[in-house]
Amino acid sequence: MSLTDLKRKKRKGTQVKVSVEDFIEDANNYASGIGTSHDQANITSATQEFLTGLDKKSTKIYRHATFTLTEKSISQLDEIAKTSKVAKSKILRILIDEFYQQSGAKQSDLLRKTSR
Repeated sequence: MSLTDLKRKKRKGTQVKVSVEDFIEDANNYASGIGTSHDQANITSATQEFLTGLDKKSTKIYRHATFTLTEKSISQLDEIAKTSKVAKSKILRILIDEFYQQSGAKQSDLLRKTSR
C-alpha cells in the first residue's frame, strides 16, 4: 500500500437534508414494500389496495426467519417483487396466508404437485 491510498477522497455529491420524521416514515414505507414518500404519487389505486391488509400496522410482531429456497424460486420472487414493487417478505406473507386459508384437501394437492 502506498501513501496515495490514504488520501482523503472527495465527497461524491451533496446530500439532501431530511427531517427525522421523513426518515422514519420512509423507513416504514420501505419495510412495508412502499416506495419513499416522494414516490407516493406514482402508486395506483389498485397497487395501494393490494398493499393494504398485511402492512406493519395491522400485524403485531415481525420475527426474522431463515429458510432455504431454490434458485428458481428466488428468481421468480425477485421478478414478482420488481414488477409489483412490493417487498419480497410481504409477498411471502401474502402467499403463506393464501395457502393457509385454503382447505386441507387443496393444501394437500398443492403440496403433492410441488414436492420435489
